[in-house]
Amino acid sequence: MTKRNIYLEDIPLDEARAKLQAALIAVGRAGPLPGERVPLKQALGRVTAEPLRARRSSPHFHCAAMDGYAVDAAATVPARETQALALRLGDEAHPVNTGDPLPDGTNAVIMIENVNQADEQTLLIYAAVAPWQHVRLLGEDMVATETVLQVNHQLRPVDLGALAGCGHCDALVRRRPRVVIIPTGGELVPFEHEPQRGQLTEYNSLILSGQIRDAGGDARVTDIVGDAVEGLREALADALAQKPELILMLSGSSAGAHDYTAAAIKALGEVLAHGIAVRPGHPVIIGLAADTPLIGVPGYPVSAALTGELFVLPLIRAWLGLAASEPVTIEAVSTRKIASPVGDDDFVRVALAQIDGRIQATPLQRGAGVITSLVRADGLAHIPRFHEGVDRGGTLSVALYQPLSAIQRTLMIMGSHDPMLDLLATHLRLRSAAARIVSVNVGSIGGLIALRRGEAHVAGCHLFEPQSASYNIPYLERFLRDEPVTLVTFAQREQGLMLPAGNPLGIAGIADLRRARYVNRQRGAGTRVLFDYLLGQNDLSPEDIAGYGHEEYTHLAVAAAVADGIGDCGMGLRGAAEAMGLDFIGLTWERFDLAIPRRHLGSEGVQALLETLNDADFKRELGAQSGYRSHETGIRVIS
Repeated sequence: MTKRNIYLEDIPLDEARAKLQAALIAVGRAGPLPGERVPLKQALGRVTAEPLRARRSSPHFHCAAMDGYAVDAAATVPARETQALALRLGDEAHPVNTGDPLPDGTNAVIMIENVNQADEQTLLIYAAVAPWQHVRLLGEDMVATETVLQVNHQLRPVDLGALAGCGHCDALVRRRPRVVIIPTGGELVPFEHEPQRGQLTEYNSLILSGQIRDAGGDARVTDIVGDAVEGLREALADALAQKPELILMLSGSSAGAHDYTAAAIKALGEVLAHGIAVRPGHPVIIGLAADTPLIGVPGYPVSAALTGELFVLPLIRAWLGLAASEPVTIEAVSTRKIASPVGDDDFVRVALAQIDGRIQATPLQRGAGVITSLVRADGLAHIPRFHEGVDRGGTLSVALYQPLSAIQRTLMIMGSHDPMLDLLATHLRLRSAAARIVSVNVGSIGGLIALRRGEAHVAGCHLFEPQSASYNIPYLERFLRDEPVTLVTFAQREQGLMLPAGNPLGIAGIADLRRARYVNRQRGAGTRVLFDYLLGQNDLSPEDIAGYGHEEYTHLAVAAAVADGIGDCGMGLRGAAEAMGLDFIGLTWERFDLAIPRRHLGSEGVQALLETLNDADFKRELGAQSGYRSHETGIRVIS
């Protein structure tokens, strides 16, 4: 039986990179790869393996730069504006088109619009021309033997044209680094298969192979290897026999009972580092076998993607002869307090928007398995070792995933979760390709507080106030007393109880929740405010509800918990219940509004948002969704 792994060490990121680099230098694998010759049609994006010199001059003859007549410049000296000079066609003046070679004995071109034709054999000119006027000289662009492109240059479309223009049909380019990716884990199934309960879709290989190909490498993914050290050792031996530049072993790098990557590497080579002081991605393994570098990649997708960014992509660029990538980095203001492990380099994915002239960074959900944080991230913030984190309002250094211009156009919506905000974002994008919405779920009250702090352009809210039996307006007065706000209706939504299919407990309403395990929304969520009110209406208190302290942050998360049997009931939207195949008991229709500080009303993004809310196609599609009414959509409750 294989012994359970432990971390061999926990070394700083820079030290881990240095160990890997030293090992590659020792085996002669640190430098650029040799070249291979490819046709120019296939060379776009490839990296030159030698200086590329002109095989012929361009142009390779003196040629006309204008439509007109080629002449000997010396013969035109007598021409005056007041005394025309006559030239004989075919003898002293020769018709040429742009690009034609100059006839022998000529060294200039008179533009066709600067001559008059006296008769079929005679031209009249009124000014002398200088030698080589309107002529492209031989080698004007490139001279034979001149270096056109240097070594280690990534070929662009214009470079291909230059190479073709000076006589090349192909180019010697760096061979693409070859990477073998070995997914491991008995619970994994290929993404083409429908997973059963207890099975997980394997997609880390898609992420990493995409990173590799995007960087200019070749990636080959093996079949999934189960949780057996012998099988993993055999897969590693097969990969080594292919003599790739790099092998990635996905998952199995931690300290669990089925984490065999370190043992497999030790059996065939050497473990250089196991456990690196980065978050996420702590259990990275770096090894060497048969002079081939090996990286054990953590199984969680956020950790896997970061491992690719920190370790794999720098290797690909080095093997291609390219300098280390330097992403555009900006300073942004954190909208949240971020706690970081003191001894680790901490990397945090953030959503970005420019609000009141400052770039604001909102940390996304930080779980290492939350792949949506990869999709939604606008940038990667780095909190260096020996920093305890960043306070709200503190400065973050952020490497951008999006162009700065896109971030400056971003409309940040914080507040309550509503799945149809994605539909709004789609219609806004169809209206203007440049328009962009980023939505962050912090609850209705959290959204209003974000507006007060200047952390969002818009807040989504559906806060019921029992005394006035109204929505949102009393809360604006409470949280945004000093901020003039426009309130616009997004939709009417049906709220109710989400129950397992068939309603096995026979729940008919709020009063029956004494005998159910409840799944709640987080504090400050509009749904929770409404639920607390309904509890009071039924003479119940939070203490009467089992599971009241179990909090989820979205309607769909509550529905998923009920569908999975974690709870017997939760409160949320009809559409969320139907999406998860649940029963639904409607309790009330509520108004979901968008609160917009008036100082943002003149911005291009907010104007596009308001136009979209009033668009007939959007309202029609929104109203067709189960549990939604759009007859008041776009109406200003407060102007």
